[in-house]
Amino acid sequence: MAQPIALLSVYDKTNLLDLAKSLQSLGVRLLGSGGTAKKIREAGIPIDDVSDITKAPEMLGGRVKTLHPAVHGGILSRNIPSDQQDLRVQGIAPISIVVCNLYPFTSTISKPECTVADAVEEIDIGGVTLLRAAAKNHERVSVLSDPGDYTSFVDAYKGGNGDVGQALRSNLALKAFEMTAKYDEAISGYFREQYASGDLPKEKLAGPVQRIPLRYGANPHQKPAQAFVTEGQLPFKALCGSPGYINLLDALNSYALVKELQEALNLPAAASFKHVSPAGAAVGLELDETEKKVYGVDDLKEPLTPLACAYARARGADRMSSFGDFIALSQPCDLATAKIISREVSDGIIAPGYSPEALDVLAKKKGGKYCVLEIDPTYEPPEIETKQVYGISLQQRRNNSKIDAKLFENIVTKQKELPSPAQTDLIVATLALKYTQSNSVAYARNGAIIGLGAGQQSRIHCTRLAGGKADIWWLRHHPRVLSLPFKKGVKRAEKANAIDLFVGGEPLEGGEKEQWESLFEEKVEPFSDTERKEWANKLDGVACSSDAFFPFPDNVHRARKSGVKYLAAPSGSVMDEECIKAADEHGIVFAHTSLRLFHH
Repeated sequence: MAQPIALLSVYDKTNLLDLAKSLQSLGVRLLGSGGTAKKIREAGIPIDDVSDITKAPEMLGGRVKTLHPAVHGGILSRNIPSDQQDLRVQGIAPISIVVCNLYPFTSTISKPECTVADAVEEIDIGGVTLLRAAAKNHERVSVLSDPGDYTSFVDAYKGGNGDVGQALRSNLALKAFEMTAKYDEAISGYFREQYASGDLPKEKLAGPVQRIPLRYGANPHQKPAQAFVTEGQLPFKALCGSPGYINLLDALNSYALVKELQEALNLPAAASFKHVSPAGAAVGLELDETEKKVYGVDDLKEPLTPLACAYARARGADRMSSFGDFIALSQPCDLATAKIISREVSDGIIAPGYSPEALDVLAKKKGGKYCVLEIDPTYEPPEIETKQVYGISLQQRRNNSKIDAKLFENIVTKQKELPSPAQTDLIVATLALKYTQSNSVAYARNGAIIGLGAGQQSRIHCTRLAGGKADIWWLRHHPRVLSLPFKKGVKRAEKANAIDLFVGGEPLEGGEKEQWESLFEEKVEPFSDTERKEWANKLDGVACSSDAFFPFPDNVHRARKSGVKYLAAPSGSVMDEECIKAADEHGIVFAHTSLRLFHH
């Protein structure tokens, strides 16, 4: 039987001498390159140079040492007749152990004085090739890329009389593949920063790029930050301003939502996003005169397009939460929509295009710094998505579930009738949940979200939060609210805040009360409990959807208090029958879906 051969070529020489001594004592022939062979030889351990089998010296200042058929033929050869014949003809001996780690590219580029030339010299070629070749042929070859594995490998080698077993070889191969992948990502990340934006100045991102630098991450101390794709170009470009980290989280989640809403309902859609959850989302159903007043667009001279109606509804769902929102539109932004946006406090917008007139309006917002993103409507994200948390990478298949009327066909209550407008509202509510931080519950009416409870640990808290917002939304339709005697010159944001304080019912005291009263031409009496109750009882026909099952019937009872007539949630709770019974008590149409929609 031929003597087993181990090839050693490492930058990190931790535990190297112990490994070499152990392998040599076990009858393994050692081959080494450059400084690795020198260190082992100086320790008195017999080792041959790689050049002894390649018959070629190291060259180009060490850039070429192991790149040779005598090395890679020995590593890649399989235990099949044709491969063994090739080795005999070429006089090549098989290599069964490869010990290798890589030049310190990451630590080099982290030095402030590092230049591109310095970085280039730390790009390992031979080492990566050795690792990949050995890992590819792990059915026969053991690859050691981590000095921490040396001791356990030697123990397994001794215990198996030279065969460490396929399970260990497989795990070592995976570790080697991970090392080369991480190494390649470090290299591509560095050169992405250096080259991927081409000659575009960092503040000018209106052209196609692969990477854009961001001012910082979620918080100012989280630097550096960037957005990039590993293939092709980013699917969006900045026509005005520049996006931040959280802007992009909102923009990309919200655009995915409105794109799906339009596909599901064949209506233009809009969303108002804050902190990676929708404050509102809607499709472009026409606004009646009362709704125009509620949503603050009754004074616009520009005729309201369906897209403008969609955004007015989305922004009007929860105006307090929408303050400083990021906007998504499913269709190119038109002038009417841009004029609504121009009057609101907002951070930015993403849409598949802009009319020249709309872009001109938006480009003037925030002194020209308003973030206007144009996304490629044909872009399709990869099927697999990866997220990193605390240094751990999590990977899953993208949530590509389709939300349409078929999802609500399994009606489990006595009441079975689900009219078309209710189907639309359930689709809007359920699609909003798909892009809302879980746990979440959404209420919808007239093609728009009217209340959304996001990110709560308890389902009933979601239902209460969303219901409370729906109650406030409905109170804003009260004639007394629509006729509040605001003084001339009161700003829109101040009006929205004053209305929310009025309908919220919390007693005002001291300076807050004085400031609130100063906004009106005359004294405004608060709502009485009787007025509130009478008006609340008029709200009906609301659709409510939950991203997971209702664990208790209290959710159904609470939903009914906010006018819910149509309900959708996945089944699977031990209390399903009790929830159905509660729905029957209230005459609610309850559809059990087969789809949980957690989003994190």
